[in-house]
Amino acid sequence: MSDRTTVLAGALVLFASSVFAAPVQLDSGAVEGAAVESNPAVQVFRAIPYAAPPVGELRWKPPLPASAWDGVRSAAEFSGACPQGPGLAQMMGVPLPDPSEDCLYLNIWSGAVGQDAKLPVMVWIHGGGLSLGWGHQPMYDGVRLAQQGVVLVSINYRLGALGFLSHPLLDGEGGVSGNYGLMDQVAALEWVQRNIAAFGGDPANVTIFGESAGGTSVYALLASPHSKGLFHQAIAQSAWVIDGNFLPSERAAASGGAWVKQHFAEADSADKLRAIDAARLVAAQEQGFNVAVATGGGFLPEHPQAIFEAGGQMNVPLVAGTNTDEGTMFVGMLPFETVDAYKATISGMFPDHAETILALYPAADDAALFQVKNQIIADTWFAQATRNMLAAWAQVSSPAFRYHFSRRSTAMPIMGAAHAAEIVYAFNNLRPPAAGQEVDQALADAMIRYWVQFAATGNPNADGLPEWPAYEAETDLHLELGDEVKAGAGFRKQAIDTLKLDSSRDVGFGGGLNEKKGQRMRCPYGRCRVGFGGRRRGLERRLPQDLDQL
Repeated sequence: MSDRTTVLAGALVLFASSVFAAPVQLDSGAVEGAAVESNPAVQVFRAIPYAAPPVGELRWKPPLPASAWDGVRSAAEFSGACPQGPGLAQMMGVPLPDPSEDCLYLNIWSGAVGQDAKLPVMVWIHGGGLSLGWGHQPMYDGVRLAQQGVVLVSINYRLGALGFLSHPLLDGEGGVSGNYGLMDQVAALEWVQRNIAAFGGDPANVTIFGESAGGTSVYALLASPHSKGLFHQAIAQSAWVIDGNFLPSERAAASGGAWVKQHFAEADSADKLRAIDAARLVAAQEQGFNVAVATGGGFLPEHPQAIFEAGGQMNVPLVAGTNTDEGTMFVGMLPFETVDAYKATISGMFPDHAETILALYPAADDAALFQVKNQIIADTWFAQATRNMLAAWAQVSSPAFRYHFSRRSTAMPIMGAAHAAEIVYAFNNLRPPAAGQEVDQALADAMIRYWVQFAATGNPNADGLPEWPAYEAETDLHLELGDEVKAGAGFRKQAIDTLKLDSSRDVGFGGGLNEKKGQRMRCPYGRCRVGFGGRRRGLERRLPQDLDQL
């Protein structure tokens, strides 16, 4: 057993038998958690405020520290979610936790409360298109990660218009508007630096990880000067990092201004904007809102691509990867239902390269279009972006590691290895039927060990697991996480190389099919407008009900 593995194993033995400490003293007051019923050696603290409620005059402003309180605050119940539509909760078959603008809370799972344990810390950033989600969804339960010897933190952050509205009236208050949800994430990481030692965590060893919009947030935090020094490793799962997700601040403010004018024409001052009821904002969002990260301001000076290619990102180890069938969840967002319509769409949008693209994604008949759409989305929204990001890690000295998740769903075979399917494996929170399958449990056991080992050491390799090679752009080495766990090379390399088409068109992390935008599409997961290849406006992605069983 290596030294690094021994350290984690020793932590588990030491803290599994610990007696729970008294209430934990934070910089803002004392909190009392609760033992996890299924494993009393782990204590969970729910709904700890990490910032002041962003309400009233604090709406659309950077977060402020939470106010102090007297006595001992109970941390036994989760908070509500940040304001959002009901789509995600409905499709997952769970209640939407009472939405409230007072939502900036975090949750902690630890088996070392009150101990000077210096355990690695993992901070989870949920996905949901920057419009949906909350930090304590059932599949994000952190007890098994805590059992592995880490302190797990999950957070809420402002979403949709309340989290990402850019507007000229807000710009006039002293800076570039927008990105409030990302500022919340930074505030949570600052809180972790000040307080996590009280839960047995090491503030000098923090890993951020997130999926989909959470993965996109990871990339933004890696590029932002505001998060320097707040974390030490990063994991980006199925991040979408394409041009439409990042807008120059002027365009973002113009887009936000047009949206406000359309839905709230009476709001001609910042005060009137802040007086709009949150429910009205969410209702208008349902009709279409351009949720995008604004670039060109102090929080994110440029698009992450430009920052990474110049070596300006945080110099920390990175894990990044995608799933085989990222596109099955989004096939309804592409505007063709027949082979003829597909060919006409490609020919109209890419007259110089239509033959190449149609050969890359052939469709023998209409029935084949489901997989054609799946592969187009998987390649252009996810795999290409991830490969480009990983290649940029050559600009820094820290290593990068790529994975490819390929385990097909047993509950919904048509979805394949779908978007978000890897989450329950990384958290080891399998549910039936996957929980009863030897292959699935072995994969979950391996993934949680890789993730924890990376959080502990900056290298995912551990004794007893297949070797995970470091990423190199020339070889495109990766680890396949599927029916078998094994190293591989060149995942979708030929297709993604072909998508470059020519150097003048390989613009942004979407590249290829993401170059032409603006076409209105049908979205099966809620109301949205997107551009071909994934530019998303007002995205409300409604996930399959059995997402946590995929």
